[in-house]
Amino acid sequence: MKRKIALGVTGSIAAYKAAELVRLFVKDGDDVTVVMTPAATEFVRPLTFQTLSRHPVNVDQFAPPEEWKPEHVALAEAADVVVVAPATANTLAKMRFGIADNLLTSILLATRAPIVVAPAMNDGMWENAATQENIEALAKRGVRVIAPSEGELACGSCGRGRMVPPEEIFKVVSEMTRT
Repeated sequence: MKRKIALGVTGSIAAYKAAELVRLFVKDGDDVTVVMTPAATEFVRPLTFQTLSRHPVNVDQFAPPEEWKPEHVALAEAADVVVVAPATANTLAKMRFGIADNLLTSILLATRAPIVVAPAMNDGMWENAATQENIEALAKRGVRVIAPSEGELACGSCGRGRMVPPEEIFKVVSEMTRT
């Protein structure tokens, strides 16, 4: 069964790992649409994801839609699952409070599909009470959180905050959507 996956990529150094996640989904026969936050485009260019997914990459919330339906609604309704990898503390906070100020957060608010997030951030940000409260609230709403792993972080410190390997995210999504 071919899954329709909306993959959200946010502004984290871990954005480069999302390219491998796209490759895994496409290799498995999935149809992947990538939605990047403007900050994510500072880490990885949309062309990378366009080439791997074989689809245009969506970034601009106000780009003219290809159909009559607003793009965020069309993408939200088409997805069998929405995966946000990496998910920054900023995006997690927006998700918790229903802030829809970019294309990805608008899709997350509009979708009825299951949502999976794979956080990536500095260990201090991950351990912060606000982030932990956001994660707890999202999990209570049914968002599947794949907690970050521990290790060396891009900022030079060592702790919990690394996005888990793409293979692990792929496995979780596959188990959730193929029963």
